[in-house]
Amino acid sequence: MPFHDFIRDDAGWQTQASEALFENPHLSVHRVTVTSPTRPQPFKWMVCHRKSAVVIAPQTADGRFLLVRQERVPIRATIWEFPAGQIEDHTALDAVRDTAARELREEAGYQIAPEGELLPLGHFFPSAGFTDEHSHLFLARPVIPHPEGHEHDAGEAITECRAFTPAELKAMIASGEIRDANTLAAFARLVAMDLLPL
Repeated sequence: MPFHDFIRDDAGWQTQASEALFENPHLSVHRVTVTSPTRPQPFKWMVCHRKSAVVIAPQTADGRFLLVRQERVPIRATIWEFPAGQIEDHTALDAVRDTAARELREEAGYQIAPEGELLPLGHFFPSAGFTDEHSHLFLARPVIPHPEGHEHDAGEAITECRAFTPAELKAMIASGEIRDANTLAAFARLVAMDLLPL
């Protein structure tokens, strides 16, 4: 089940076989047989194909960043993180940006101000050892409350949305309070691109 065409065989990689072991609308698990640039003999690997996603770092006019506090079933914890969500239609040219705006509204209850911008920060692979999922990172600034508030997805449990200063965000990461890959990657990209004064 193709969720995107982002990953292709190239530069010494070749897929010899792919067997679907599990599929649903969100992900599929395949046993693949491949060769690689350093391994010319075919070998097997388990790959989870998953929809690509967006991660939004929403910044208010006074320089604070919005985080949502969300229950995460796999880790049995409620954690602070940047708003994020899966891209439903990977074939549409504007789907990535549209998804970012949608998730900002749904999860945080905010929107980009009329004079604001949605700045792309590139993409990253949350767990390249087993999945081809990739997340597109954005800085949204400045953001303002949406007049109708949030619109949480029925399958999510977001308990809070709060603004934090860059110093608070840094301290939460240093202490381990923030520990999800999306937020850590967005923070690192913001720092590396000189978009986050510390």
